[in-house]
Amino acid sequence: MSEKIIMLGNEAIARGAYEAGVKVSSAYPGTPSTEISENLAKYQGVYTEWAPNEKVAVEVAFGASFAGVRSLACMKHVGLNVASDPLYTFSYTGVNGGSVLVVADDPGLASSQNEQDTRMIARASHVPVLEPSDSQEAKDFIKYAYEISEKYDTPVILRTTTKLSHSQGVVELLDRVEVEDKPYERDFRKYVMMPASAIGRHVVVEERERRLAEDGASMPINKVEMNDTEIGFITSGIAYQYVKEVCPNASVLKLGLVNPLPKKLIEEFCSKVKTVYVFEELEPVIEEQVKSWGIEVKGKELFTKQGEYSANMLKKVLFGGDSQVFDKTAVPNRPPILCPGCPHRSVFSVLNKLKIHAAGDIGCYTLGAVAPLGVIDTTLCMGASISSLHGIEKAKGKEFLKNWVAVIGDSTFLHTGVNSLINMVYNKATGTVIILDNRTTGMTGHQEHAATGKTLQGQETNAINLAELCTAVGVKNVIEINAFDVAGLEKVIKQSVNGDQLTVIIAKAPCALLKGQKFPFRCEVDAEKCKKCGMCMKIGCPAITRAKDGTIKIDETMCNGCGLCMSWCKFGAISKVEK
Repeated sequence: MSEKIIMLGNEAIARGAYEAGVKVSSAYPGTPSTEISENLAKYQGVYTEWAPNEKVAVEVAFGASFAGVRSLACMKHVGLNVASDPLYTFSYTGVNGGSVLVVADDPGLASSQNEQDTRMIARASHVPVLEPSDSQEAKDFIKYAYEISEKYDTPVILRTTTKLSHSQGVVELLDRVEVEDKPYERDFRKYVMMPASAIGRHVVVEERERRLAEDGASMPINKVEMNDTEIGFITSGIAYQYVKEVCPNASVLKLGLVNPLPKKLIEEFCSKVKTVYVFEELEPVIEEQVKSWGIEVKGKELFTKQGEYSANMLKKVLFGGDSQVFDKTAVPNRPPILCPGCPHRSVFSVLNKLKIHAAGDIGCYTLGAVAPLGVIDTTLCMGASISSLHGIEKAKGKEFLKNWVAVIGDSTFLHTGVNSLINMVYNKATGTVIILDNRTTGMTGHQEHAATGKTLQGQETNAINLAELCTAVGVKNVIEINAFDVAGLEKVIKQSVNGDQLTVIIAKAPCALLKGQKFPFRCEVDAEKCKKCGMCMKIGCPAITRAKDGTIKIDETMCNGCGLCMSWCKFGAISKVEK
């Protein structure tokens, strides 16, 4: 079969994995990588799952590879931090069936807490990295990654970026290749990484990397486009597209293998071009290595380490002048905000009223840091809210925690928060942990997790009971409450922060955007009863607006009748009506 269709980069990666004969895929959702697993789940013959975190996903991929089949693990760049523990040793063990990690970097911080560069981790772990520049290459490169994985006995990283993951291109579809399972043969010196075995495998890894760098010169994914020899570019990934747009007549070395670098190929290219620019997003990974070989190139002294690159940026650096398409100062600022009917807003409104600070975590609820709610004071990484609260207590004492809680989502709690809670129990901590249970992995697009009762494919499964889990690890005081019960929340939070034991409050209400949610009511303001006090504005609901004369209005097209504004109106001026 051969057919051409338009695909997102992430769709193309999923298609490539399918065509490559992948049989097992495990992932944790994280923008910009999420759609890979969602699309792969649509194909027959591939087992796909959501894992509780990226470490588990890579370990599942390792197990499947060890058993002899092609496997896949997908994550965003910060997820690779969580997965680094197995990755560094997976590099030593090598593979049986081919194994690929797709890691999506996020230049420009579209939805992440940092701009780290996956190539840096790959260099440290001695894992080869392939980087496509469009949707067709995304499909082709992941197929080639499995060939490299099995030929060189190594896991392989396919690195993408936000722009590539979420942009579209024409892709040619081919039939799936059914790859015969590799036979299992016991080899404890290869797969059991005790010191005596690891010493020998480290030598293997170094030799493998040397061969990859040498063979890279003839790999079809590395391409030399010789044109005008006055100016040349060494580039890769989406940055290649900007080079071709701005300098179509320049000579280009387009690298598909970005770790290890094909040294001989780069040396040969640079010898033929008068001025060479290394155009790479984020860190100077290619530039620093090329310069270390004694080759003069231009790079980060001209191009920033920060944010996404663009054709306009390249134009401005090379040709000067203002190449911006529009004046950014004229664009109004539109900060992100919690959706109408979001249960997190209810919890944060109570914390704000009580003047309680919150150690935050990764998810939609990070928006509780901004006005008008302004209760989140820290956000570090997945699961860190609970550990941070523990550290605060150990630093300042129990009395200090009367003004503090930790907040964490249900999916994030299962990701790594549960480990932090165990640490609090074990080390005799007090404090209040609020699990914001909205029944989904919200920020990445409403994926299932271990407590929702459904798999990635939507099949019914065992649902982890969060209250029972907290009790099982030793928390004596676990309280479940409706997230929109403002009076009840205020009562239990007051009791908890003033108590002398560890308390977990599970604030339960589904995400307002979950599929199947029905909203038969909306809220409206009685102008005669309204005192224009503005209390309803303090919750920060985008459906509520205030005119210059103080008149309060609720946009009926946005309101879903959660009733939170009613709880804050002391004059009964807001009521629910049927839509």
